[in-house]
Amino acid sequence: MKLLKDILYGVSLSAVSGDTNVLVNQIHFDSRKVEMDDVFVAVRGTITDGHEYIQKAVESGAKAIVCEELPELLINGVSYIKVSDCNSALAIMAANFFDNPSKNLKLVGVTGTNGKTTVTTLLYNLFKKAGYKVGLISTIKVMVDDKEHPTSHTTPDVMTINTYLSQMNQIGVEFCFMEVSSHGIHQKRAEGLHFAGAIFTNLSHDHLDYHKTFAEYRDTKKRLFDGLPKSAFALVNIDDKNGLVMLQNTKAKKYTYALKSYADYRAQILEKQFNGQLLKLDDNELWSKLIGDFNAYNLLAIYATADILGLEKMETLRLMSELENVDGRFQYYISKDKITAIVDYAHTPDALKNVLVTINALRTGNENVITVVGCGGDRDKSKRPVMGHIASEMSNQAIFTSDNPRTESPEAIIADMEAGVEAQNTKKVLSIENRRQAIRTACKLAMTNDIILVAGKGHETYQETNGVRVDFDDFKEVKEALDSQN
Repeated sequence: MKLLKDILYGVSLSAVSGDTNVLVNQIHFDSRKVEMDDVFVAVRGTITDGHEYIQKAVESGAKAIVCEELPELLINGVSYIKVSDCNSALAIMAANFFDNPSKNLKLVGVTGTNGKTTVTTLLYNLFKKAGYKVGLISTIKVMVDDKEHPTSHTTPDVMTINTYLSQMNQIGVEFCFMEVSSHGIHQKRAEGLHFAGAIFTNLSHDHLDYHKTFAEYRDTKKRLFDGLPKSAFALVNIDDKNGLVMLQNTKAKKYTYALKSYADYRAQILEKQFNGQLLKLDDNELWSKLIGDFNAYNLLAIYATADILGLEKMETLRLMSELENVDGRFQYYISKDKITAIVDYAHTPDALKNVLVTINALRTGNENVITVVGCGGDRDKSKRPVMGHIASEMSNQAIFTSDNPRTESPEAIIADMEAGVEAQNTKKVLSIENRRQAIRTACKLAMTNDIILVAGKGHETYQETNGVRVDFDDFKEVKEALDSQN
């Protein structure tokens, strides 16, 4: 148990009713989890408002309530703490509850539209190879050194983050690499954390259902850099015009990387093949199994970060040459008929275009490119016609299908994608709602040396419809479909 006043240290309090010099057990923002002597934080969510459950939390034994509006009825023996922002208060309280674990390791946050998972995962793998105890908090999984934990959000809630960071402290983890999403920043899930550095990969069209405007989306990302201390580093891609925006108000030491612009860290692509690419970094050559310009940027960010954090450059390059693709990120399989299938998480217009540019640059003859792609339901609708246009324009054949329809009609989502197809490309488009059937159709259409891209879901091993998740793995599906044709 901990003293309530110690947990509240650093929280801006508007009013206090009751005693803060009391011992409390746990912190919860879900009233269903509250037990005797716990603290309940009444967070306003996108669907429910925690203030509606204050009475329920008290009845379950809550000793303290943190809220933005005090209830009319205050119960004796319960401490009520009024704050201006429950999300911010929860973040600070969570860090205090676990004795600020992020202070005891080097926590590096990675933000941007595309590349977050690849950069964090490969940094984790690189530092593991270099002999360090390392942590990872990513879209795909959480790693507490060698122990893996599943995850369902790009940026977990603040209690979960601090729980994992505390576990990392207990086993002596030195570095932790963490994806930081715009949702996570907006909902204050990165507050109360002490970042040793932050990386900006790029910014393109995404999440405009949540942020409403591109400027709001960009400025939300920027808050991660605005909050960095002088002791931290800020590393940004300045080939993206938003890179310099991220650096405008930061107190951290500034570093830049680029393929096309003058920067602190630069790379040049010397050679491209389907099994890898040759890069020149700091006058040294690196052969990497990761292909595409987008991966050249990811590798450059990894190289720069390792250098800033003190790894020896030649050792870093040697270890980088051993790095493999992250699951669902340009993950490929070549069948006995020499048909290449590529599975990629590309779920934004920019990511889809980058993958198709890479594929088309690697074509050597008359290979056809067949793209299977969908868009997620209950998400940014404005990107659907753009993705439909890109897939139909840059492929010989495009098959529009379901992604995770969630609560939306798959037919309506596909219709939104079809709206972006120009007249000259309509004959290149098939619409097949069933994703498994769409993948199998692509495999039947493919001839020797053709390339199939299955985009949108990448590493995900499920498909979600009306709140129900069923097993579905793009890589497994396309591999089985190709193998069954032999």
